[in-house]
Amino acid sequence: MVQPCWCRFCRDCSRPLADLAATADLIAFLQDLPESRKRRGVRYPQWLLLLMAILGILSGCRSARDLKRFAKRHHQAFGAALGLELPNAPCDSTFLYLFERVELEQLFGLLREWMLAQIADQNKDFDQLICDGKTLRGSASQPDGADGATRFVTQVTLYARELGVAIAQTSFDTGESHERAALKTLLSTLELDGVLIQADALHTSPAFFSSPPSRAPTCS
Repeated sequence: MVQPCWCRFCRDCSRPLADLAATADLIAFLQDLPESRKRRGVRYPQWLLLLMAILGILSGCRSARDLKRFAKRHHQAFGAALGLELPNAPCDSTFLYLFERVELEQLFGLLREWMLAQIADQNKDFDQLICDGKTLRGSASQPDGADGATRFVTQVTLYARELGVAIAQTSFDTGESHERAALKTLLSTLELDGVLIQADALHTSPAFFSSPPSRAPTCS
């Protein structure tokens, strides 16, 4: 059994992740994300807009207009629950500007930290990871290459069954990259000595790793 190296995910290795789990909720993590917008004209805290966006997406929102309608329906509930005065709900352009300015990689990394912080037993081991690649719905674009192939956005996720969470994920445009390269990138960011990696057959031929088998994770 291999214990995960939490330092790969923790923003400050001097703070045990277990302490973060005991004291920080999702809002606290979102508040830790540096403000990315210009100060002039800002009416809503960045963390609040991100919270609305996350809950809206989980509720089925697929566009900025969907998020606008979601915020309009629930902004009074947000204000009451969080102790904020929200006379008006943010409009769709507010969400568009937010997504244009926010550092998405930082946000995704922060959300991953938060998910890991929710694990009750921080000392729990895992000895295998499951790789899964899925095409994102609605991401198809018109063919623009010589082969005429339709392009999609695909998300690759590493899931730890023992922990019950996805510990890493990335996405790519099928016209620019492929799933094998995305998985290699994910694995290169983790401490995986002795961990079994389960992946689809497309990752096994040709050889996935060029280094000696004894120095690389095992794929099955």
